[in-house]
Amino acid sequence: MILASPILNPKPKFGGHFSKSLAISTNPLLRCSFFTTKFSSTLLKCHCGTHNKDTDKSTQGFSVLTSDIPWKTESLWSTMALYMFNLHIPLGFGGLSIVSYLLHQPVLDPQTEALSLLVIDILELLATLFLLKSTIKPNNRLLDIFKVNPVERNWLLASALGFGVLILLVFLTSIVVDGLYGIKDVNNLILKEMLVRSDISKGACITVYCIITPILEEMVYRGFMLASLASTMNWKQAVVISAAIFSAAHLSGENFLQLFVIGCILGCSYCGTGNLSSSILIHSLYNAFTLIITFLS
Repeated sequence: MILASPILNPKPKFGGHFSKSLAISTNPLLRCSFFTTKFSSTLLKCHCGTHNKDTDKSTQGFSVLTSDIPWKTESLWSTMALYMFNLHIPLGFGGLSIVSYLLHQPVLDPQTEALSLLVIDILELLATLFLLKSTIKPNNRLLDIFKVNPVERNWLLASALGFGVLILLVFLTSIVVDGLYGIKDVNNLILKEMLVRSDISKGACITVYCIITPILEEMVYRGFMLASLASTMNWKQAVVISAAIFSAAHLSGENFLQLFVIGCILGCSYCGTGNLSSSILIHSLYNAFTLIITFLS
């Protein structure tokens, strides 16, 4: 049995008409993310009245997150919508098609594809930083998203434990996925080609999936979204909602369950330590593990 590559964003096939790869708004999984967002927004409103009570309970228990966040909670869904539909989907799912169109190459060679992914992810990271900065309250800094909670907990130990639990749960859920979709010989053929093509393409893949992607996604889904939700509701509900949206954002029905499990583990790690470095490290280690599995498969 081969572990799936849930964190690795599925990329569109190249070639064909340019507009087809960008016509993603009709995807049923995208409509699912609309439902999740709407449902989550309703929950957010319902818990506004119990803000202090729920937050106090969470900080006294497992979660050390507080209601003191550097942005207004009412900007959460508008900011996430801007990120999702103006940055994540156009760049993450249409970026390579844009490169293919600009280079007049219906099919990109693996090295060009890997380097293009690197440039696209850097652009998405920079644009996301600018977007989040625009939501910051006066007298706050964007770096406050990485601020460590004063409650001291060993985030390295939590990361090691979280990574071990994550591998176990992904292994168990992969049994279910393999039963539903069949066993794959290679997790991702396109990724496999990029990893074996050259040292340059291999280095680009490692940089994208083990450095840029973990920082970007943890900053958005845990540092921004989860922290915002946890400031208005019970931390367990916040973890579930953020994990569901994180999973839906990858637009992969086949990997939805595993992505949801991963989102829950990363969310629990962040809530338990109050340190975004913990979830970033787990995310990075898991992606590295998946790259190794793909390379050796």
